[in-house]
Amino acid sequence: MTDEDGYFGERVARHYDQSAGSEFQPDTIERTVDLLAELADGGRALELGIGTGRVALPLARRGVPVHGIDLSRAMTARLRAKPGGEEIGVSIGDFATTKVDTTAGGRFSLAYLVFNTIMNLTTQDAQVACFRNAAEHLAPGGCFVIEVMVPELRRIPAGQNIVPFSTGPTEWAYTTYDTVTQDATCHYVTVTPDGRGEVHSTPFRYVWPAELDLMARLAGLRLRDRWDGWTRRPFTEDSARHVSVWEKPVTAP
Repeated sequence: MTDEDGYFGERVARHYDQSAGSEFQPDTIERTVDLLAELADGGRALELGIGTGRVALPLARRGVPVHGIDLSRAMTARLRAKPGGEEIGVSIGDFATTKVDTTAGGRFSLAYLVFNTIMNLTTQDAQVACFRNAAEHLAPGGCFVIEVMVPELRRIPAGQNIVPFSTGPTEWAYTTYDTVTQDATCHYVTVTPDGRGEVHSTPFRYVWPAELDLMARLAGLRLRDRWDGWTRRPFTEDSARHVSVWEKPVTAP
C-alpha cells in the first residue's frame, strides 16, 4: 500500500477529523488514552498509523512521549497543524516495515494500532511483518496493543457477500467480502450538495483473533489480555470488536 494509492490521501485527510464516528467521541478517546497510558507505564509509545493524531495528541498530553509511523503525508500534515503536533516525531513510511531510530531514546514500552488499522495491511504477510516490526521496537516487558473489529461474517446471508454499515439521505457505505482470501473492500457513496455523486473504495484484509495470536507468537510475543473494548469488558462470542494486548517477554524463551 502506498500513499500514491490515495486511500488516505488529501481527499480523506481533508474530512477525516469531521467524522461523527464513536471513535472520535471524547469519552471513547479518554478511555483509549487511559489504558494506553497505563500500559506505557512511564515509557515511550509508538503509534503505527498515527494519522491526524486523534489518539497520539491526548496521550502526549498525559506525559507519554509518542512517536508515530504513517504512510500518508496528507494525514500527518493535519497532525502537524494541531496544537502540540510539531512536538511529536513522525517517520513517513509503511508501518509494517519502517524502522524508528531508538539510539537516543531507547526502545518503546508500548506500540499500538487503533481502530482497525491492522486491516489496512492487505496481505497476511504484511500483517505478520507488522507484528515483527512492533516487537523489534519494544523493550523487554513492553506491550503491543491492537484494536480491531471481529469479522462480521455472521451478518452475511448465504450466497451474498455484501454488508451495508451506513445509510442516509446523502451517504451510503457497504463492505464486500471474499471469504476465501479474507480480502474485503469498503465502498462509500456520497451525494454532494450540487447533486453529484462521489464514490471511493478502501481495501482491507480482515483478521481473526486467533490468527493475530499466531502472528504474535511468530514475532516472539505472548497474549496478555483481550477485552471487548477500551472499557475492559470481557471478550465474548458476541463481541463486535476487541482490544488485545501482547507482551514481549523479559527474557528470551
